[in-house]
Amino acid sequence: MLNDSARERLSSRFSGLMRAGLIAAPALFGATVFSTAANACACGCAVFDVGTSSLLPSCPGGTVFVEYDFLDQNQNWSGTSSAPAANNTDKEIRSNFILAGGQYMFNSSWGVMAEVPYTDRYFRTEDPSDPGAFEHGGLGDIRLMGVYSGFSSDMSTGIVFGVKLPTGDHTYPNFDADTEIGSGSTDLLLGAYHSGTLTTDGSFGYYAQVLWQHEVATQDAYSPGPELNGALGVSYNNWSLGDVHVAPIFQMIYSQRGRDGGANADPLDSGYSRVLASPGVEFDRGDWKFYTDAELPVYLDMNGDQLIAHWSLKAILSYSLAN
Repeated sequence: MLNDSARERLSSRFSGLMRAGLIAAPALFGATVFSTAANACACGCAVFDVGTSSLLPSCPGGTVFVEYDFLDQNQNWSGTSSAPAANNTDKEIRSNFILAGGQYMFNSSWGVMAEVPYTDRYFRTEDPSDPGAFEHGGLGDIRLMGVYSGFSSDMSTGIVFGVKLPTGDHTYPNFDADTEIGSGSTDLLLGAYHSGTLTTDGSFGYYAQVLWQHEVATQDAYSPGPELNGALGVSYNNWSLGDVHVAPIFQMIYSQRGRDGGANADPLDSGYSRVLASPGVEFDRGDWKFYTDAELPVYLDMNGDQLIAHWSLKAILSYSLAN
């Protein structure tokens, strides 16, 4: 067990590292290296698990939330630029994600979180072996996580750890392995977050998040590539409309995914690196919060030929059951 003094020292060191990361982020993004070249479209949905401060724990008790995400991948991309549509037999993947979740902090140090997703997906392909337009909805891969936020008394620094279960539908006959709603894999999840203020009056705040995901068990000869997503954001906290607090937020998101593996995978046309800019806003009233943002690609590097989206949308409605 860490005593209070040790916790404060550890939190101070972690805070310093996160502040340094915030300052160094543009250089990190600009220095990222990317690649090239023919036919896949893994959607990288784990990016939805970072990029908002609205669900970071701040006190003991519970929070329930519903999240909606929209993604329409309809342009072929190879390397760092657009590529002829004729190079990719897949033409469009349009996804609506609905996620119900909750987290409960037993005290200022320990908590748990669960996320249950549902996905409706439209897939249009000209693959000679199975051409057509197909739409399918089903349960996604459930995530169960633990939270530790005991590094400091204000719970501003924490780690998350857990597992993604193979509950999602991964056997729909008209979808490719990397287009299925579920991956069929059991994955480990490990992440961290930190939030703080940039000004002495608290007008400007910041937060940083990172989440790493890697498969540990697979099936059906398909292994999804490991994925790393991180977000750095700043917010302005001194606006209000009546009794509604309004916080404009701007963040940068970095996402990297390795190539898929297995006999049913397409390693040449999977895996990517990307940077997204994401303006958003959060509205708070009492125990309710509503957060929304748009995520816009700034830099993309896709292995092979893959479908990309010009923008994606996120909206989260949450209710606090804090003690």
